[in-house]
Amino acid sequence: MAHQSHRHHHSASEPGEPHMAALLDLDAEVLHAHLSEAAAWLADLTGDVPVRRILDLGCGTGAGTFTLLRRFEEAEALAVDASPQLLHHLRDRARDLGVADRVRTVEADLDAAWPALDGMDVVWASASLHHLADPDRALREVFTALRPGGLLAVAELDGLPRFLPDDLGIGRPGLEARCRATLTHRQAGTLPHLGADWGPHLSRAGFAIEAERPVTIALEPPLPRSAGRYAQTVLSSMRAGLDGLLSTDDLSVLDLLIDDDGPESVLRRGDLTVRTERTVWLARRPAVAG
Repeated sequence: MAHQSHRHHHSASEPGEPHMAALLDLDAEVLHAHLSEAAAWLADLTGDVPVRRILDLGCGTGAGTFTLLRRFEEAEALAVDASPQLLHHLRDRARDLGVADRVRTVEADLDAAWPALDGMDVVWASASLHHLADPDRALREVFTALRPGGLLAVAELDGLPRFLPDDLGIGRPGLEARCRATLTHRQAGTLPHLGADWGPHLSRAGFAIEAERPVTIALEPPLPRSAGRYAQTVLSSMRAGLDGLLSTDDLSVLDLLIDDDGPESVLRRGDLTVRTERTVWLARRPAVAG
């Protein structure tokens, strides 16, 4: 699942658009196997019914869009996001992949007016619902957009991925845990739905929940070079929101970790891992009775 930001309630702890594009692309590259797994699981539930129309809500740079287009070869995708920069990035990527004729983008603030949508076979919402001020309203809109019998995939995460050992060999142990705890406290007011149980929300919107699956991702060394860049990008985005909230010693160590060149840089560490927990819900708009 891509770790996408879609409705951009920017705080000091959230990256700007160019940084976000890099983060989303690296997330998709490093965790591509898990994204493909979720798409395959979704395809299993579609059965023999052809999938022609896909909606990617909060599409970011298109990790979900392109994974689903590979999985459903006859489908076209509508990619919706609030960010014109991310949508531009997605269109460039679609051209590079040779699927520009199968993708249409729509810039929309999903807390405001929704675009006119109906007859969708599959809706994909990866790490986007928790960004919305009123996700229950959004799920009612999704229910209307889906054809009867159509499927919604919701993928959500417990927070930013973890990369570092508790004892780094420099500074006080537990740095990454302190960074996460501080940012989680800050985000409680701006992202109240982060980490929610989406099952009750889906049921209230009229969906029949087909499955819920927790996904634990734990990638161990040796890791590809992209994992180091991924760690650097995530930790840099965290660093932007931590001034004045962590000790100067902690901030100094964090700066060494995200530096391009130093010996402690995450680009050079051999003890880097990628650990994250996500949950996927698959829900269906019930077919019309009779």
